[in-house]
Amino acid sequence: MKIAFLLYPHVTQLDLTGPAQVFAASGAELFFAWKDLAPVRTDATLELVPNATFETCPRVDLLCVPGGPGQVRLMSDPLVLRWLADQGQQARWVTSVCSGSLLLGAAGLLKGYRAASHWNYREHLAAFGALADDGRVVHDRNRVTGGGVTAGIDMALRVLALTAGDAEAQQVQLQLEYAPQPPFNCGRPELAGEGLVALARARLARQVAAISASA
Repeated sequence: MKIAFLLYPHVTQLDLTGPAQVFAASGAELFFAWKDLAPVRTDATLELVPNATFETCPRVDLLCVPGGPGQVRLMSDPLVLRWLADQGQQARWVTSVCSGSLLLGAAGLLKGYRAASHWNYREHLAAFGALADDGRVVHDRNRVTGGGVTAGIDMALRVLALTAGDAEAQQVQLQLEYAPQPPFNCGRPELAGEGLVALARARLARQVAAISASA
């Protein structure tokens, strides 16, 4: 299977690297595409190197769009949106993690589909004709979208089960020792309480503002 990831400045690296690790373990051929081949700085300052440009990336079986604070800049970038629309219209599977679903929406790929997103941005899906769903992973026809950040691993395992069977997905999950046991039961807003949710929203807003100010 050929899989293309959109790699862009200030992407949330785990949105991308989580699913990439799952798909790589299954033997997929991965393409990390951006406008050029220069290293791309993620929101964690870690730099990732594209191995394809929009022009050289082949047609793929699966498109995956990660989220992150850099996503906001791309919502009106015609080059990015054209590439997403082109790849998404011919791919067998169209997927996203976190706020990456908003980029799919902006590219016209979620109209009439149920879709997930990070809890802080889910409400914006309606603007693109998508049906917001609070599921951690949402599967609607050939669209599979994940909630925030860590949900990307779950999303990729779900896709692997759909495309290669449960046994393959289970083998990869075991290989990665994916057996989460978080230290706190506050990973969703309905579990966290209003005070913690407000703090998280404020921090997310500061991150996006900082990226916008550096443009």
